[in-house]
Amino acid sequence: MHMIPQKNPRPARAAAAVITGLLLAAAVLPAQTNFVMLWPNGAPGSESWTQKEAEYTVGNSGLKAVRNVVKPSITVYLPSAETATGTSVVVAPGGAFRMLSWDSEGTQVADWLQRHGVAGFVLKYRLTDTGTDEEFAQSQARAAAGRGGAAGAGRGATAANAGRGAAGPGPQAQIRAMAAADGLRAIEVVRQHATEWRLDPAKVGIMGFSAGGYVAAQAALDHTAANRPAFVASIYGCCENAAEVKVPDDAPPIFFLHAYNDPVSASSPSLFLVWKAANKPAELHTYAAGGHGFGMPKHDQPTDNWIERFGDWLRYQKLMR
Repeated sequence: MHMIPQKNPRPARAAAAVITGLLLAAAVLPAQTNFVMLWPNGAPGSESWTQKEAEYTVGNSGLKAVRNVVKPSITVYLPSAETATGTSVVVAPGGAFRMLSWDSEGTQVADWLQRHGVAGFVLKYRLTDTGTDEEFAQSQARAAAGRGGAAGAGRGATAANAGRGAAGPGPQAQIRAMAAADGLRAIEVVRQHATEWRLDPAKVGIMGFSAGGYVAAQAALDHTAANRPAFVASIYGCCENAAEVKVPDDAPPIFFLHAYNDPVSASSPSLFLVWKAANKPAELHTYAAGGHGFGMPKHDQPTDNWIERFGDWLRYQKLMR
């Protein structure tokens, strides 16, 4: 009897399993990576800027950085409905107001928050003009060689004020003021979208790293009812004359974290003591080692699991499960 050959069902089953897996993954992974412009009609004070925003990869790390930001925005990372706590955090990467460590101090932080039921909003705030790609590469090379000031300095900046929030007039002070304004605006925008994004408008906070820590701390110090953060975190943040800071009556709870051997940021303990003297909630972590700018990647240093301590603090504030 002639037998009709049968098709092997395994490839079809395998393909079906792959498709099913992808559909299931799509069902559990929340939508993200859409972004919202903070100033649709142009950011005040920089409407005439002509520099071109650029992305680049940091060394051989594969991590992305951004420079020449002209149009501030927030990139949205919303958690799934099943895990959402209603809490949200504006995340301000550092980079001495010259660039943004977009992945290590931005998207990777937002990913972690998202996985823990907290909405993350990675902030692109305005930065010092670092010129063309060639000019930027040359200034980076000079800084690395120790001939062009601090490694994070913008054009015309010095080692004394690069990324450290130094007071006084001049381009760097203007950039810091614009960056701080972008941070406050981001809090407002998140709050305005609270219903759409299923967020609690009373649980909108901000955290920042290095120069971004300055942006976050400024939000804690100088805000209105519309953009007051519910909580603040400054990770190896920068602030000059911390002992002269006046803590507002409605100062939010604040979280400080840095490494003992950080050569750039030394203001966290001083700001913590100022908050404590004002009888406002604050927490301080000082790691034995880790340097400056460790971000989310692992470095085989005591700081490697720092974000878990931030998570503990959020849980204590009843902002995260």
